[in-house]
Formats: sequence, C-alpha cells, structure tokens
Amino acid sequence: MSVLDNWEQWKDFLGDRLHQGQGEGMNNETISEVAYEVGEYLANQVEPKNEQERVLAQMWKVANEQEQHAIANMMVKLVQNEGTH
Repeated sequence: MSVLDNWEQWKDFLGDRLHQGQGEGMNNETISEVAYEVGEYLANQVEPKNEQERVLAQMWKVANEQEQHAIANMMVKLVQNEGTH
C-alpha cells in the first residue's frame, strides 16, 4: 500500500519529510518552494488515491500560481506537527 492511499499516512509521510528537511538546515523559503514543486508534480502526474487528495488536486488545477503557492504553504503548516518526529 502506498502512502498516498491513506490521508493520515500521507500527512505523516509529509511531516517526516518536513522535519528531515528542517533538520538538514532547509530554511522556510526552500521548504515552501519544494512543497510547491511536489504539489505541481502530484497534480500533473499522480492520480489522487482518496477524497482529500481529489479535493486538493481540483483546487490546485483551478488555482493560479500564487494560489498554488498558498496551497503548498498551507500543506506545510498542516503537516508540521505530523510524522514520527
């Protein structure tokens, strides 16, 4: 089963990657840009596996670039307390 199949597992996975990046010295601007790039990749290359991902994909596709950056930043905030720490 992929981490994309379950919303809670996906948030934990993202939280772990966020903490890993912070631990390696990534600043917030870099984290924000990586989140945007991941969102862009997922929206264009990966079929949503659950309802939450479908909503995010639909929002991403109707958003302009500035709004997509805002969505990516909100996802970073959403997962900052997730993961195994």
